[in-house]
Amino acid sequence: MIEIKITGSLEKVFPDEEFHGAEFSGTVAARGERCSFQVLLRESEAACFYRVAVSSRLNARVRVVEAVPVRLPANCPDGDFLRTTPGLYPDLLDELLCHDRVRVLPRQWRALWVTVIVDEECPAGEYPVELEFSRIDWNDNWLPEVVGRAVFRVNVLPFTLPEQQLLRYEWFSPDSLVNYYRVTSWSGEHWRIVENFIRNAAMHGINVLYTPLWTPPLDTAVGGERTTCQLLEICFDPASKHYTFDFSRLRRFLALGRACGMKKFVMSHLFTQWGAKFTPKIVARVGNLPEQKIFGWHVSADDPEYAAFLRTLIPQLITVLREEEVADDCFFSLSDEPQLEQLEEYRRRVELVEPLLEGIPTIEALSNFDFYETGLVKCPVPANNHIAPFVGRVPELWTYYCCGQEQKVPNRFMAMPSRRNRIMGVLAFVYDLAGFLQWGFNFYYTQHSMRAIDPFAVTDGGMAFPAGDPFLVYPGTDGEPLDSIRHEVFFEGLQDLRALRLLEKRIGRAAVLELINAGLEQPVSMEEYPRSDAWLLGLRNRVYAKLAEG
Repeated sequence: MIEIKITGSLEKVFPDEEFHGAEFSGTVAARGERCSFQVLLRESEAACFYRVAVSSRLNARVRVVEAVPVRLPANCPDGDFLRTTPGLYPDLLDELLCHDRVRVLPRQWRALWVTVIVDEECPAGEYPVELEFSRIDWNDNWLPEVVGRAVFRVNVLPFTLPEQQLLRYEWFSPDSLVNYYRVTSWSGEHWRIVENFIRNAAMHGINVLYTPLWTPPLDTAVGGERTTCQLLEICFDPASKHYTFDFSRLRRFLALGRACGMKKFVMSHLFTQWGAKFTPKIVARVGNLPEQKIFGWHVSADDPEYAAFLRTLIPQLITVLREEEVADDCFFSLSDEPQLEQLEEYRRRVELVEPLLEGIPTIEALSNFDFYETGLVKCPVPANNHIAPFVGRVPELWTYYCCGQEQKVPNRFMAMPSRRNRIMGVLAFVYDLAGFLQWGFNFYYTQHSMRAIDPFAVTDGGMAFPAGDPFLVYPGTDGEPLDSIRHEVFFEGLQDLRALRLLEKRIGRAAVLELINAGLEQPVSMEEYPRSDAWLLGLRNRVYAKLAEG
């Protein structure tokens, strides 16, 4: 006997506990919007296979929620975590077996994730999405009798959300794809897989693309290195000390990004992470010899040879960026998260690089206002728990979060409730953010890139980061990425932001803020916001009701 329940996208259903969440029968949606719900299934006796048949006038996709192993749920959790113990946590959205069947287990709930895409030309009205379940016997025979149904109703409202204006930037790691799929960097197969992952990113509102001129010098142990994955092909003549550059792969990468929907590009960091003390790993053909490292941990950042290299490269690089018509949509980065005690060292790097950039701005994750106040960084990106000094003082403000943001502020760890992930959309409106950064789109390494990992088995960077911090997508078969609950829910937050922006155009920013804060003891902020699914969904319903008034 099969049991069936319907719930929303904010629930996380653990395999070892009873479901006590809210049940739902429907939602509202704008034209062109993507919304999700879950259908929970449980067998009372033995495991059984069920065929899933979907019928709807809307485009509906069904995936199964899989629980993945979590060893490190949190480092210093506050009270707003679902769990802090190791175990199996729901996160991966996998394809149905044979495209239409799921195995339902006894005495534990399994969740189907149903994503509904509303066409931009869809007439307003109510659209049921119906799932029918019929059994498949042990001989793989489909028994046509329908033994269970789930119906979810989507009420399409007569408006369309505006295009996303927020710049969303997740560090893309093409070298992780080389490792996992065992392909050669920038081979035809690698390009195909890279395109799949970039398209997935764009479909989820990521519109800023990390561009690996050379292998990303990020989260790499001193003296260690990540798998070589460098777009630039470089030759160096030791006799004349002359560099030549082939930008063909870079041009292809930029064109691919544009075709997939990317709006901005960030060039890979010019120096190592956490202080800009060394040069990134850069390989070149030296004379007639095979490719070899010419820069890396063995070369100091203030080495005159590296300065000569940058003075030769950057003017030619900017010429290419202008020819590809992306120069006005680019950022450069020097070194992620420089600390205050490194300010003078960082200043020397800026004094070398800035005259070469022809006005292209620098963007940097940092949490000390001095780097912006002194003009060393044009676009600072403070962590969301360090944003206060930047608010009102930085035009077009960004923020980020990563492994260190566990107390009060939003984040996307698997152990957190999904509303703590989705609330970032509302907060992006409250803070009038121009951009958002997170470091881990597909980082499939242990901490400091000591070794490559299987992300289906290791979700915490080798017990280094709270599970969910290093990546949003899983590497599926045939080079296709598989989504996570966190990936889908954050995109729902971006849709919330777009709805708020639309309402702002109609009734003004002050009125929207009043709507958000209505009934609350204090205004919504990064650290103070209602810890309630019902509040977040209620706010969405109030916003959509206002928009439906016309």
